[in-house]
Amino acid sequence: MSKESISKIYMVLEKIEYIENIVDNAGSITNALDDEITMRPAILMHLTAIAEQFNKLKQENATQILDSFNSDELKGLYDVRTYIAHDYEGVNLAIIEWIIRNGLPIFKEKCLVIIQ
Repeated sequence: MSKESISKIYMVLEKIEYIENIVDNAGSITNALDDEITMRPAILMHLTAIAEQFNKLKQENATQILDSFNSDELKGLYDVRTYIAHDYEGVNLAIIEWIIRNGLPIFKEKCLVIIQ
């Protein structure tokens, strides 16, 4: 694994932690997503950045890292990124909540294993 590839995993972890901090400060995922001015846009931007890091890993053929993740989950994450970028106002917040609650902990755990 190259240092560049590992740095992308560190970036993913950083973005996940930012989302966790936003949710903690709001008191709940729902409260954070209800804040249309600050918290929701920040969460959506961090999710977009996470997807971009995985896309860069794919472009680099970083298969040793990418094989640690479920390909359907990676595709879903990138699809959400595309949806955020092209239909920002139409983003399904229930899906975003599910990703924060269920998806990000899995990604975080796998990223932590990779960097150890």
